[in-house]
Amino acid sequence: MDLPDFGIPPQLARRMSMAEQHEYLRTKLTRRRTLVTAGAVAGGLLTGCSAEGKATRGTAAAGRATPSVHGSAITPFGRHLAFGADPRTQMRVSWQVPLAVRKPYVRIGLRPDDLSRKIEAELRDLHTPGQSGVRLALDQYYLHAALDGLRPGTTYYYGVGHEGFDPADAGHRATLSSFRTAPTSPESFVFTAFGDQGVGTAAAANDNLLLRRKPAFHLHAGDLCYADANGQGLTSDGYDPGFWDLFLKQNEGVARSVPWMVTTGNHDMEAWYSPDGYGGQLARWTLPDSGFDPRSAPGVYSFAYGNVGFVALDANDVSYEIQANLGHTDGKQTAWLDRRLGELRAAKGIDFVVVFFHHCAYSTSSHASDGGVRALWLPLFEKHQVDLVINGHNHVYERTDAIRGGEVGRKVPVGGATDPTRDGIVHVTAGGGGRDLYGFPPGVQESYEGRVHDHESVETFHWTRSRQAHKETVEWSRVRYRGFSLLSVEARSGARPSLTVSALAQDGKRVDHFEVRRGA
Repeated sequence: MDLPDFGIPPQLARRMSMAEQHEYLRTKLTRRRTLVTAGAVAGGLLTGCSAEGKATRGTAAAGRATPSVHGSAITPFGRHLAFGADPRTQMRVSWQVPLAVRKPYVRIGLRPDDLSRKIEAELRDLHTPGQSGVRLALDQYYLHAALDGLRPGTTYYYGVGHEGFDPADAGHRATLSSFRTAPTSPESFVFTAFGDQGVGTAAAANDNLLLRRKPAFHLHAGDLCYADANGQGLTSDGYDPGFWDLFLKQNEGVARSVPWMVTTGNHDMEAWYSPDGYGGQLARWTLPDSGFDPRSAPGVYSFAYGNVGFVALDANDVSYEIQANLGHTDGKQTAWLDRRLGELRAAKGIDFVVVFFHHCAYSTSSHASDGGVRALWLPLFEKHQVDLVINGHNHVYERTDAIRGGEVGRKVPVGGATDPTRDGIVHVTAGGGGRDLYGFPPGVQESYEGRVHDHESVETFHWTRSRQAHKETVEWSRVRYRGFSLLSVEARSGARPSLTVSALAQDGKRVDHFEVRRGA
């Protein structure tokens, strides 16, 4: 497998471990960033955010006395896309630069040789101060452009630039990329999903597998890059912001053309940035503004693609296991969830509703199940007959039977089918995105396509509000695979709409599949 391109000379990268590559790039970027100065700020080099800024920082990046750098010496990297609230007509383009730049923009057009439309971009600077627990004091610069008024079902070409760096110039044409807006009514489409990715060889290999599926978009169920080492949402966690540079560079080959729809995991609560540890997320991502409050809960939103409605949630708000942000929305997220699920279920043309978030309501692996998710959200999922729930958090692939009222409503073996209106909801833990893998309880074997080992029951636990691990015996753990993997879902409309859900190991081999049909 090819090594991911981190901007390191290939002949050198092949001889370096991931840790050595990280240190190389961290040092390289740090040296370049020291060139930002007070003189550059006075000249308007640092445009930053408005007074209501999208990213709240410990201190501004001003006051560093070194000369400014011409824009021609600054190369963008880490491009990533996300839909706006309407994937048919809206796309958000985001990227990173090693130094602040003047007049950032996106060029866009219907042909790579005609990028006549130019859209101004916003620069959001993020300053991580040096303090106890922070490995590296760092200034990072993220740029974002909102593309609206696009045509449905259309391929667009685009390039990102700034004063001194024009992607339309002959020397920069290789930086161009493309994306496709959602068709008005696709007969079928594929989306992929995983959580718990991080940076490394396995994470990059999953990106390669993802590209081979040719998805319309990708759902990331949280725990993105693990810059926050311990994931407790505390400043004592240990933090290296340089991992974000590596993460965005690693995923650029996918995320520059496949919208990367992320939500918030416990390792994404970065306590060094307000509000509620989400200032970093606000700086790095522009996600749909269709949630109840994009600033206080940026990982909460919804969108519709074809005949499927998608809802992203921030499970840190309800987690009994990791309580740093427990209740931080004062119930607003749960109230919005109830309303939004009702709206999607009643919407014309929406056959299925898929919900994705980080912590699991049902899993037997290391973190097991979160009682907060069960208590606050499962009643709403059942009330509105959600068709599929996708999680991360546990670094395995695990899939339940259809669950109704906390019990097995219908067994769904590998290759089986289920009807959420009758049987209940299938929950999928897709946590094999690339981070170090977990296991299953002692004595419990893996069970997946081609290697089925059914257990009548599994001894595991769930988290209580008092943060106690309460033992339980469960019968709903149907498929278990301890390996890097991703979820691939094909949605079909028409006379017999369906979701065909497949789990793929990193070598592309299928380890699970089942079908969801309503009213079958």
